[in-house]
Amino acid sequence: MAAVENVSDTAFWVAHYRARESARPDALFHDPLAERLSGTHGDAIARAIPGGVMTGWIVSLRTIIIDDFLRYAIGQGVDLILNLGAGLDTRPYRLDALDQKVTWVEVDYPAMIAYKEKQLASETPRCRLERVKLDLADPVARRSFLAGMNARSKNILVLTEGVLPYLSNEAVGALADDLHRQSNVRFWIADYMSSQALRFRRRFSRRHLRNAAFKFAPDDWFAFFDSRGWQCSDMHYYLEEATKVHRPLHLPLPFRIMMFLRWLASTPAQRKQAGKFAGFALLVPKVA
Repeated sequence: MAAVENVSDTAFWVAHYRARESARPDALFHDPLAERLSGTHGDAIARAIPGGVMTGWIVSLRTIIIDDFLRYAIGQGVDLILNLGAGLDTRPYRLDALDQKVTWVEVDYPAMIAYKEKQLASETPRCRLERVKLDLADPVARRSFLAGMNARSKNILVLTEGVLPYLSNEAVGALADDLHRQSNVRFWIADYMSSQALRFRRRFSRRHLRNAAFKFAPDDWFAFFDSRGWQCSDMHYYLEEATKVHRPLHLPLPFRIMMFLRWLASTPAQRKQAGKFAGFALLVPKVA
């Protein structure tokens, strides 16, 4: 049996690394509920899949990047946050920028929502929290849900943390179109991966993550979203964020040697671009 049987399993894997970060004396954030949610399942997945140093580094950095984007958007008046494919995220319980003026709506598969509600039944969120059991792959149900949310607020942010990579280009395009039709969606937080990073991830995932393979692979990430009415307002790349928070990536020696040799063989332009291999974007609707 594979360590990861489906995409939902990756939520336990990610929660495991959020728990590990929270336990560090120099933690970049504190997620006291991550260990409970991850449980033995998340630990078993992490033990079975190599590359834990890189995975943990990415999870920690993407968490603080998204936290900062959320703080900014709330400061801009956002009062309804739609977390699509919420997984085991616990920001409604820990993010300091949240209060009872903000409504947070988590959307995920029924089994994930049921598990989360059971585990967190005794906890009190910082904001108004709702959970919706919904298969986002169902276009009719998704559009109905988004239209209902659009009618509730004029200041909406959509979060898709770790969701888009598992969707096809067509599916991401359909979601982008559906979100753009909602006149009150002001911000969208989305994963960014360069084509080089995608190729590396695919090679890595052939064995260990074949049941949760990355599918989204546009020729030009920025042009893809631009053609659907979205522009990048802000981008935080992992390497730049790591420098800012003094969290370098400590890879095993063979990987460091390999990366150094590739760096020597690259052009100055390629070296500059290599530091922008992945991160998170804050997208906004294009102005007509």
